[in-house]
Amino acid sequence: MAAAMQVTANLNALTSGVERRLRLESTCRSAPVWHKSLLIVKPADRRSSINRIMRYTGARLITNAVAAKTEASASSTASKPGHEVLLFEALREGLEEEMERDPRVCIIGEDVGHYGGSYKVTKDLANKFGDLRVLDTPIAENSFTGMGIGAAMTGLRPVIEGMNMGFLLLAFNQISNNCGMLHYTSGGQFTIPVVIRGPGGVGRQLGAEHSQRLESYFQSIPGIQMVACSTPYNAKGLMKAAIRSENPVVLFEHVLLYNLKERIPDEDYVLCLEEAEMVRPGDHVTILTYSRMRYHVMQAAKTLVNKGYDPEVIDIRSLKPFDLHTIGNSIKKTHRVLIVEECMRTGGIGASLRSAIVDNFWDFLDAPVMCLSSQDVPTPYAGTLEEWTVVQPAQIVAAVEQICK
Repeated sequence: MAAAMQVTANLNALTSGVERRLRLESTCRSAPVWHKSLLIVKPADRRSSINRIMRYTGARLITNAVAAKTEASASSTASKPGHEVLLFEALREGLEEEMERDPRVCIIGEDVGHYGGSYKVTKDLANKFGDLRVLDTPIAENSFTGMGIGAAMTGLRPVIEGMNMGFLLLAFNQISNNCGMLHYTSGGQFTIPVVIRGPGGVGRQLGAEHSQRLESYFQSIPGIQMVACSTPYNAKGLMKAAIRSENPVVLFEHVLLYNLKERIPDEDYVLCLEEAEMVRPGDHVTILTYSRMRYHVMQAAKTLVNKGYDPEVIDIRSLKPFDLHTIGNSIKKTHRVLIVEECMRTGGIGASLRSAIVDNFWDFLDAPVMCLSSQDVPTPYAGTLEEWTVVQPAQIVAAVEQICK
């Protein structure tokens, strides 16, 4: 406790010339109109028995699909202003800019210092800002998460990194009983402007413990917001918005998206934490998704267009609260909804989203709301079995065809 108090005191000393209550600009200001050309690093092809099974449906399964970067998009991207970054570099840019802007911002976590983080999101930040603002911790998630929450109560703006989101289950008590509730239980005397972030999701044969999707665990905690990034552009914008927010924010990053490449603006921008992104406008069916599944959906959309369907794809981004304005306007146009997620089916984000849609937009639906989710099993280590547990593009195509009958 004494060590934690000393660290907090040292960090506070860095901010002595800064007014405690900065009037921060709104994180929901409009982002520049700037369309992106995505991406990507395609994984090595792997033989899968799923392909043989999908032949009976006449559909082609693209395992572990992500959006492919075409030659046309490559040439058009080169002519756009801005600079090209990978997703993990965009996160680091957001962190660095906010640390330069506000000396109250600090980073806490395992190996975040001179090692640069397990996925290099904090690379070189310790050299620039020092060991007090980029603080390496022991392997003690419950302890350093509690220390970060306490630092936020004193006026700092910590960014807590979980080396893997699954490890943050060890800090669940701090996140649920303290991070989400202290503003309320203190009668508004404290704000908790803390960001909790790290890699998660189903990776490339990382095993069950390193393939966790904790969205469903955290969504029921009162007082926290949750967002999921899916592109370098929104990763940076959401990171900056989360740091500036007065609320505790959990930022979910998918382990397989860190090497996505995209050109982002040179100028400063901040995205809204509560706003969904229209990825593809359409008229026949609304497909709601987020994180890695965005690319499975866009892969399926190509097939659907060839079959005569016109899907509208929305990356919900804000997992709590949902952007029901954007979602509702789409449903009022298409009257059909498909939810695609990597989260578990039981008690997942899709279940909560389907409930919200039924509660608010029942009269506009012409078909039952469908939800494609991961199977309720621990993620297998074997690559072929791992593919079986998550939603694949061919399943999305089949679901849309069923909804639009």
